[in-house]
Amino acid sequence: MKSIAALQAAVTAAAPFDGEPSDAELDAIDREMPLILADVALLDAQIMTIDRTPSELDERRIRRARRRVLAARRALANRSADVSLSGGAA
Repeated sequence: MKSIAALQAAVTAAAPFDGEPSDAELDAIDREMPLILADVALLDAQIMTIDRTPSELDERRIRRARRRVLAARRALANRSADVSLSGGAA
């Protein structure tokens, strides 16, 4: 039987990891936070109807949450496109 300890040491020895996200990662999380919150709201609406037949109110709540997710995705994509377009040569 092979030991995998040597394989793990080779993989993890590349760079020290301090356990904290970098500033760039925190900025990315901040940019994506509206989408993350919209996804959570959609999941909440869907979870509420797992064990029962959705009522009309539940269906409206899920539709609204889906629209919020799509709007947040669109805004994030547009923001990313704006940044890439403005980063061109002067």
